[in-house]
Amino acid sequence: MATIKSELGYLPDETPSLGKLLLFALQQVLVMFPATVTVALLTGFHVSTTIFASGLATLGFLLVTRGKIPLYYGSSFSYLAPIMAMTSGQLMANGLAPDAIISQAQFGIIMSGLVSIVAGLIVSRFGMEKIEKVLPPTITGSIALIIGITLAGTALTSAIGYDATADTAVNASWVIALITLLATVGFSVYLKGVLGQLPILFGIIVGYVAALLSPFVGGPTIVDFSAVFSQGFVSLPHFTLPDVTAWPAVLAIMPIAIATIPESTAHLFQLDIYVNDLARKKGKKPYHIADKLGINLVGDGLGDIIASLFGGPAGTNYGENISTMAITKNFSVVMLGVAAVLAILLSFVTPLSNFINTVPGAVINGACIFLFGVIAAQGVAIMIEKKVDMFSARNLSVIAVTMIIGVGGYYACPNGIPFFGIKLPAIATAAIFGIVLNLILSIGGTKAEAEQNEELSSIVD
Repeated sequence: MATIKSELGYLPDETPSLGKLLLFALQQVLVMFPATVTVALLTGFHVSTTIFASGLATLGFLLVTRGKIPLYYGSSFSYLAPIMAMTSGQLMANGLAPDAIISQAQFGIIMSGLVSIVAGLIVSRFGMEKIEKVLPPTITGSIALIIGITLAGTALTSAIGYDATADTAVNASWVIALITLLATVGFSVYLKGVLGQLPILFGIIVGYVAALLSPFVGGPTIVDFSAVFSQGFVSLPHFTLPDVTAWPAVLAIMPIAIATIPESTAHLFQLDIYVNDLARKKGKKPYHIADKLGINLVGDGLGDIIASLFGGPAGTNYGENISTMAITKNFSVVMLGVAAVLAILLSFVTPLSNFINTVPGAVINGACIFLFGVIAAQGVAIMIEKKVDMFSARNLSVIAVTMIIGVGGYYACPNGIPFFGIKLPAIATAAIFGIVLNLILSIGGTKAEAEQNEELSSIVD
């Protein structure tokens, strides 16, 4: 009698053997590593602290969701614009932001975590429909667009890489940035499978090699290894406390949580498909992960709070890790918990964070020319996926006003939009104004649009 081959893979409540457990966990750490560390390098946050916060926040997420949602928490690019606006011009010679600036950002991130928690509680009580009435894709998509576009200038100007005025230094940095950019784009387009999930990492590696070769082809020395082993092998990550008086940082950072809700929702639905496909093939009962959107958003918010209590940047559940789980068919919650512990242990290895800090700005920002554009494109993708009617006067009004306030305010008034003696953060102002405008225009809007559609149909007939 022929035997039926069992389906390989691990469901959320299953655990691989010890050897496989460690290998799968290490893979998850490596997958989240490039993007998470890139956020630290761009914002001036400490790399070791960022890695530590990622692991600890993941453990907090798995705990609050009671092991029902297999997701890994990493640093989010959505928050880059307001945080980089705070740290721009403040970075020290070692590329790190002063503790006082990080502390201010911490408070803003903690308060943004509360937004996600409140959204999660509303979803759990009333359903996602209530959230979408206040935060339709016209708002969330526009905010994602604004975030990407406002980061465009930073990517280009920072691609120069380091403080040098000589033309040869500037030219060398541009060459390295372009090599990194083209490599990253090429890898994202042509690599498939597991390798296709790591285009940014591979692009940065190519750019880093180019930077190392610079002095051998007549260019300046860009990479400096002198500090890699200057602080011993093991040390505590650099912890800072939040500044609870930093309300301007709250106004700048807190509304960004609005843009992360659709992203987190999409990730959860994606995960539900993958997990239940494996469950069906293994003859197991379905895992109702999509029904846990509320607690997922609560876990996201808790992750932000946990990470920022210690000096880490804001984060989100990582699509890279979801894709890796889908490819390897390993959705074990225990495995993700072990990955989080490994990340925490790695944060104590001082040469690791020092080595990462040797990556030149030209390399990082060369990759970010592509990356920030993708963030903006995701805003368009949100509106396409939700089938936003771009011929609706109401939708066009909300998108147009939100975009101009956000982008125009950011570039024309970098220190804040003047308004009755106060300075309003551009992105936060755009988000709040867009929400209020959408609610106002929604009054009687559905009936009016239905009448317009009916009139149009009669004309066509």
